[in-house]
Amino acid sequence: MRFDNGRQSDNVEDRRGAGGGRSGIRMGRGKIGIGTIVLALVAMYFGVDPSLVLNSALTGAPVATEAPARVPPGNDAEARFVSMVLADTEDTWHALFQQGGGRYVEPKLVLFTGATRTACGMGQAAMGPFYCPGDRTVYIDLAFYDELRTRFRAPGDFAQAYVIAHEVGHHVQNLLGISDKVQTMRQRVSEAEGNALSVRLELQADCFSGVWAHHADRARQVLEAGDVDEALGAAAAIGDDRLQQQAQGYAVPDSFTHGSSAQRVRWFKRGLETGALKSCDTFAAKAL
Repeated sequence: MRFDNGRQSDNVEDRRGAGGGRSGIRMGRGKIGIGTIVLALVAMYFGVDPSLVLNSALTGAPVATEAPARVPPGNDAEARFVSMVLADTEDTWHALFQQGGGRYVEPKLVLFTGATRTACGMGQAAMGPFYCPGDRTVYIDLAFYDELRTRFRAPGDFAQAYVIAHEVGHHVQNLLGISDKVQTMRQRVSEAEGNALSVRLELQADCFSGVWAHHADRARQVLEAGDVDEALGAAAAIGDDRLQQQAQGYAVPDSFTHGSSAQRVRWFKRGLETGALKSCDTFAAKAL
């Protein structure tokens, strides 16, 4: 990506530990509190296996305590890149909301290590990057990017930007009231139907990330050769079918919560090619 020392966001908070330790982290074992239970429910809502959260609590995973908010150090290249990507999404979505007669409220982004408190309960690195609608904040343990490169074999800076843009897409859904409507609908249907709704929500966030990339490149020429392939590779790598094949040797479509690799690629490309929010109506689409 080409940011040319672009603007960094003022909305990034660094909760990572310093000096190799985990500042603001305490260890607990064998107890599941109400916060953990709430987070497990939120994990289910966003398609994450809740056992990851519950098992972490039982086996002594780190639990975050409150710590003063701080900005990332200026010499941290990875954090600086994340901050510039977030700033670029801010510029893009401000303009798009203004064109539609609305006002964009910027999300926060928290960098953490291991675990951290959120308005949705205790956030765990095992969940991967996630968005909490309760505090309008994106949470990411940057170790996920190492996993993206090694386990998922999806390297590249634009693959990393896609991850942030996808979570910001969930924030856009929250501002537009889409997330609340889907959650209400999920409570009234079967598990399989609820999973299908979750897939449509996730694919729309993929499409919104493509919309961001479309407008960011038109306005600021941020894309370089190979960038789109990096994003498509990341989208394909974290499709439900591929992840289930890797984990258990077969895929169960009724259990999909994020969409197949092909679907995730297709909807990101749709947003990237059209740049139009109306093209991202996954809920009206007959075929995904």
